[in-house]
Amino acid sequence: MNCPLCQTILNYKIDTDYYVCSCCNAYVKDKNLWFTNGKEKKHYEQHNNDVNDIGYINFSAPVTNTIMEMCSNDMLGLDYGCGKGPVITEQLKKKDYTIDLYDPYFHPNEEYLNKTYDFIFSCEVFEHFYNPKEELTKLKSILKEHGLLIIKTHVYNNQTNFDNWYYRKDLTHVFIYTFKTFEYIAEHFGFEVVKLEEKLIALKKRS
Repeated sequence: MNCPLCQTILNYKIDTDYYVCSCCNAYVKDKNLWFTNGKEKKHYEQHNNDVNDIGYINFSAPVTNTIMEMCSNDMLGLDYGCGKGPVITEQLKKKDYTIDLYDPYFHPNEEYLNKTYDFIFSCEVFEHFYNPKEELTKLKSILKEHGLLIIKTHVYNNQTNFDNWYYRKDLTHVFIYTFKTFEYIAEHFGFEVVKLEEKLIALKKRS
């Protein structure tokens, strides 16, 4: 199996389910354990993503706040992987932002591919990417020059033993990032790191 981000052959398995890439330092789930599309959709349908739920609003607030700090409401944004309940989009619309939605299961309209965006955001999506190289290449191609890619995922930074870490136990988390992984992405995909925190990453497309 090769790393789906940098294509390095994966030789080191840290536990029964995950490899660690020797190049980009990502934690990659064994592809034999990946869900089928049907099983994955059923899993996501069980999520209670109520856009009016205060807990959900607070959980996603770091993304919402970052957008409002860095992007004006005359810019065009894309909620990539918005799921059933696009809570960030609902919060931004209250501030007169214009946001397009895309989700492969719940908002599968691919018109977004014919546009370019000032900012794209993904909340708890990147860890589900089976092919992060393909996804990043696509997202960069629809970002305007100096556009922002804002990501909420949980970066593994040796907070605890990996095999006990809660994020690793989600069966749909197939690609887990470290700080080194995002540094690799910035260098090889043409981004500048604007923010690199444990649960929030902002990348700017280089010219």
